[in-house]
Amino acid sequence: MANFKFDIDADGIALVTWDMPGKSMNVITGETIAELSAIVDKVIADAAIKGVIVTSGKDAFCGGADLTMLEKMGAIYADKLKREGEEKAAAYVFEESRKLSQLYRRIETCGKPWVCALNGTAMGGGFELALACHHRIASDNPKTRLGLPEIKVGLFPGAGGTQRVARILPPADALQFLLKGEQLKTDRAKAMKLIDAVVPAADLIKAAKEWIKGGGKAVAPWDEKGFRLPGGLVWSKAGMMTFTPANAIYRRETYDNYPAARAIMQVVYEGLQLDMDTALRVESRWFAKILRSPEAAAMIRTLFVSMQELNKGARRPPKEPASQLKKIGIVGAGFMGAGIAQVTAAAGLSVVLIDRDQETADKGKAGVHKSLTDRVNKGRMKSAERDVLLEKITPSGDYGALKDCDLVVEAVFEDRKVKADVIAKVQAVIRDDAIFASNTSTLPITSLATEFKDPKRFIGIHFFSPVALMMLTEIIVGKETGDRALAVALDYVRAIKKTPIVVNDTRGFYANRCVLNYIQEGHLMLLEGVPAAMIENTARMAGMPVGPLSLNDETALDLGLRIVRAAEHDLGPQAINPQQKQLLETMVEKLQRLGRKNGKGFYDYPQGAPKRLWPGLAELLPKKLTREEIDALDVNELKQRFLVVQAVEAARTFEEHVVTDVREADVGSILGFGFAPFTGGTLSYIDMMGTKNFVALCRKFEAKYGARFKPGKLLVEMAEKGESFYGRFAPPKAKAA
Repeated sequence: MANFKFDIDADGIALVTWDMPGKSMNVITGETIAELSAIVDKVIADAAIKGVIVTSGKDAFCGGADLTMLEKMGAIYADKLKREGEEKAAAYVFEESRKLSQLYRRIETCGKPWVCALNGTAMGGGFELALACHHRIASDNPKTRLGLPEIKVGLFPGAGGTQRVARILPPADALQFLLKGEQLKTDRAKAMKLIDAVVPAADLIKAAKEWIKGGGKAVAPWDEKGFRLPGGLVWSKAGMMTFTPANAIYRRETYDNYPAARAIMQVVYEGLQLDMDTALRVESRWFAKILRSPEAAAMIRTLFVSMQELNKGARRPPKEPASQLKKIGIVGAGFMGAGIAQVTAAAGLSVVLIDRDQETADKGKAGVHKSLTDRVNKGRMKSAERDVLLEKITPSGDYGALKDCDLVVEAVFEDRKVKADVIAKVQAVIRDDAIFASNTSTLPITSLATEFKDPKRFIGIHFFSPVALMMLTEIIVGKETGDRALAVALDYVRAIKKTPIVVNDTRGFYANRCVLNYIQEGHLMLLEGVPAAMIENTARMAGMPVGPLSLNDETALDLGLRIVRAAEHDLGPQAINPQQKQLLETMVEKLQRLGRKNGKGFYDYPQGAPKRLWPGLAELLPKKLTREEIDALDVNELKQRFLVVQAVEAARTFEEHVVTDVREADVGSILGFGFAPFTGGTLSYIDMMGTKNFVALCRKFEAKYGARFKPGKLLVEMAEKGESFYGRFAPPKAKAA
């Protein structure tokens, strides 16, 4: 066996150590399933074996299934569908996808006790293996996380996870755990009875052996006669009090956009009315159905495969040696700069935090201290960890402190003159091989680089706010930016555990171009007379995390007005919508409604109470629809407008070579501005609809609402040829597959 070590001690206890060669993490593959199946055969056949302990030879237990295995299964299904028809293609997916579930059930019913000794994190199918064992012991490793996060990539636990969790926890708790895909620390997992014990790491295997020698049962509770479900029968009073409201909550949270979430509700509801073997078969049926859904295929591709490839450096110049980053300079100790300092120090790098004077720089570090203290108070961090992190940040008003920095990131006010002044001061003191990065969201990098003595060493790194929470960074390559600057930027972003996308220089880059279209669409709907509540709700129904008016309040209305005016100044009046400009001028200059930052925008923000839409908004607007006109509005069309206006802009950026990799367009759209995750991203949304259908919809909206929906030449050409983005522009790995 290549992936497992198998040893039997004098007491007849087999120790199975999972240790995949050449990998930092154990994952479930076809090979591991076959090898573990052979181990189960041996355990059953050998009378000398009294029990089994399964553990890991790595720091973690298992990261879950290698989802590329499921992606390949989807490709085989598509091929069989063409050649052999739906019935045989579906049967193939069902039989293949249930192999792991059948294997785990054999472990559970083999007649010999199995203990899972969790020495570290166990996710997805790895944690499902633990649940199939008769006893679960975890080491007291504070980094251990246990969970079933499949919902986050459009799937659900398909190896018995839904059925075992729903027999350990009451249905309401089981549904919450499965639908959130949350990761638990060991103490919480034990309190929920998902694991049985937590012991010191040195005692892990010893404790597992003692449980077997102490007469540990080789029967799962749900296989014993008289087993009672922890939450009572589905049709009991308690059951009816769970599933009816759970269904309403599911609709409220997902708007039925996620087939996997609906399937979780279904398999738990159905499975709890059946014996375990039948319930597992029901789970497998639904898993095979969801695996064949376009939503699952798109989410697996974007949120697992593509993200992994980008995080591992898919866009890194191959000939550049690895960067040896030790000290990072950050200029600007405001909200953004302090956030960058925090994530940089958290990565173990030394940080010099510069501002105009020592007092201002100290305030920036104090902001980091407050942010980390909030985490300590919530139990998410230890005070000692906070103090170690803070020691890595040195605030200063002296630019000379940047002299030893490998990379300097400026995060000052979005103003050319301010940035030019900072660039001049920085380049006067840094080393001749240091890289300079501008954290700008709108200003073209090529023009900023003219202020720098060596444009090859000048690059853009656009962080999203709040820095600690947002996972995306846009790395902007100017016309003169060199490969080394790109390599250093990518190495830095990887070090701070963010996902990078590489974009070429243009106004607004990629993310802002798309999201500004989203906000504008909300403004224009408002001006059409669509009620504000309807705008916000239909946007969320479309899959966006927040409505466009709420998002504009968060980003600030005065910033939106500045962006509109800058576009008009630089590109001419045809580049903007005059109605949108007038709306923003009224809100900002006449009414002083700037957004959340001053407590009033499209929403009011009363102290100590939830935000609410500003009642005066309806009176402000030039057009008012009657009740009959509002009732006649097409909700589906409103939803489509929000997604299409972003996707058509994403296609334009691709045509203009701003974004050059389909993976980056999709990953960037979900992580950067929350584009409906169930679609797989902006370009996957177009592919899912089909370019022909998408172009037809664009033309319909163009005729009805204006030129912002006009499809570009590339889209029209692809529609005529019946091409898709992932077909025509497949990244190298996808082509090989």
